[in-house]
Amino acid sequence: MTSLSHAKFDPTRAREYAEQARIGLAGYDACHELSACVLSAALAGAKERRVLVVGAGGTAGEITTTARLEPSWTFVAVDPSEPMLTLAQAAVEEAGIGERVSFVRDAVSALPPEPAFDAALMIGVLHHIPEESDKARLLEDIARRLRPGGSLVLAGNYRAYDSEPLLLAAWANRWRLHGASDEDVQAKLARIMAGAVPPESEEAVAALLAAAGFSVPERFFSSLFWGAWHTQRET
Repeated sequence: MTSLSHAKFDPTRAREYAEQARIGLAGYDACHELSACVLSAALAGAKERRVLVVGAGGTAGEITTTARLEPSWTFVAVDPSEPMLTLAQAAVEEAGIGERVSFVRDAVSALPPEPAFDAALMIGVLHHIPEESDKARLLEDIARRLRPGGSLVLAGNYRAYDSEPLLLAAWANRWRLHGASDEDVQAKLARIMAGAVPPESEEAVAALLAAAGFSVPERFFSSLFWGAWHTQRET
């Protein structure tokens, strides 16, 4: 993430992230499980794989779930937010996989610019990056660090929020269902609308990936504004 986008994940917001993420994304755990399953299927063959996890802070769900499915894989978790990365480290230690995960508090661009990874996971990151050029640069940075043919599982919100009023109203009802008042719901939606800029369409996601050197993405999960795709670095 850029310095501007990761700064909003302060200690207070980091602490509430796990609960709020599961309300905000219906199917949060299912998305992480399917991401692990798809990545495992795409990389079937050699047992030992090295996986880059981008924006890994928070629950570390993508790491703990994938590590449970693939006990020989190792992970490099990158996140510029110290509070979020601290939470991820705690989750990894609790899962008993600390020796398989390295943590880097920085951007992907700070990693050595060489194809050192078999795959990458980036869940819930792209829509937090305001500028289109920064979205493109991050995907390019990931592509450079993947081996030719390496897999990327990308998940996040797509479509402008005000373009789908029915979905936006349903999203508001998710918080109401979990006890939020009307005032709290409006405050949450206002914060989302002001602080997140998703790609405008699934076609826009595909275009960003193509420009970074990835193949046509295959969507395997969807929930309101959220989608998850598998793609590969072109050889």
